Parts: sequence; structure tokens; C-alpha cells
Amino acid sequence: MCLGNICRSPSAEAVFKALVGQKGMAGDFVIDSAGTYAYHEGERADRRMQQHAIKRGYDLTSISRPFDPSSDWDDFDFIVAMDDNNFNDLRAMARSGTDIEKLYKITDFSNKFNCDHVPDPYYGGPDGFDLVLDILEDAGEGFFNFLIK
Repeated sequence: MCLGNICRSPSAEAVFKALVGQKGMAGDFVIDSAGTYAYHEGERADRRMQQHAIKRGYDLTSISRPFDPSSDWDDFDFIVAMDDNNFNDLRAMARSGTDIEKLYKITDFSNKFNCDHVPDPYYGGPDGFDLVLDILEDAGEGFFNFLIK
């Protein structure tokens, strides 16, 4: 989960789908991305993010959608936020303590990176898009290991 669902969260979705596919477990997971706001609803991922992802073999195919608290809390076992702002926005949308127990930050699972959020690359330069993918690859592996335990 990120703000507009056009950079970080569709990248996280693609990275994690690739990871579970490499592990032979694609059929065991339902992986989706969404934004805490509907700014870009119906749009594909940011073209710059797509270009950086393609260089690493990721295809960002998701279409932006806002988080739906009336169904997403029920449809998913884990809701993973990219930063504190999105984490707090999601927490405010929670209907119960059970919903809050499903909420994590992706950087909680980082091994190589000592960071507390995935920075939004939207207003920055090309290096920001690569950094997003670096963090998501690292944290995605950590999240996968958390899930299989």
C-alpha cells in the first residue's frame, strides 16, 4: 500500500509475485496493490517506474485502485504499507483490532537496508526508482521468509 498506487505498491506487487513465482508458490498467494487515496484510480503504474522495473525483469501490470476498507480487510491476510503515513492512514481505516493485526510496514522485513520506509520516487530523479526496487527486493525476501515460518 502506498499513496496513489502508481509507483511503490505496484512495484511491491510485481516484485513479490516474481519472488513467489521463483519459489514455485505463485498459486499459494493472492497478491494485489492499492493506494490509500484514489488520485490515480484506473491508471497504470508511472511510466518511469515501469521502465526501471522492466530493466530488472518486472512487469507492472496492475491498475491503480484505492484501498477498500469494506472488503480488503476481509480479503487479505496481510496489509503492507510503504511508509508511516500510509500505515497510519490504514490504521485509521481499520474496523477492529483484528484489522490492525494484519497491518505491517514492508521495511519491517528488510535485511540489507536500514530504513524505516520506502521513499516515494515520484518527484525525484531516476536513482529513486532504483532505490525503491532495491528495498522492495530485500524486504520482499524478508516478508516471504516471515510468511513461510
